[in-house]
Amino acid sequence: VQQDGLYEQLSARVAQLCTGLQTAAAKNGIPFTTNNAGSMFGFFFTEAESVSNFAQVCECDQEAFKAFFHGMLEQGVYLAPSAFEASFLSTAHTDDIIEKTLQAADRCFAKL
Repeated sequence: VQQDGLYEQLSARVAQLCTGLQTAAAKNGIPFTTNNAGSMFGFFFTEAESVSNFAQVCECDQEAFKAFFHGMLEQGVYLAPSAFEASFLSTAHTDDIIEKTLQAADRCFAKL
C-alpha cells in the first residue's frame, strides 16, 4: 500500500532521533556526532563535526560505542552492533518509541 509522504515522515523521525541523541550526548559531555539519510542513521563517538569515510570511523572511540551499545541493549533498545553499520527506522517506530529511546540514551551517556 502506497502512503503519501511516507519517506518524508521517516526522514523527519530520523532527524528527530539524531538531534535528540546529539543533545543528550552534549548534555553529558560526550563527544558525539550522527549521520543520516532517509530512514538510515549512524552515530560516532568523536570530536569531529562529521564522519564521512572509513578512515574517520576508524578514528572514533570504538570502546565508547561498545559501552553505549550494550547499555542501550540492557534497556531494550536494539541498535546496529557496530559503528561500521547503519541503523534504520521504520513506520513501526512511533514518536513515543523515539522518546523512550532518547531517554534510554541519556541514561547511557550519563554512565560513559
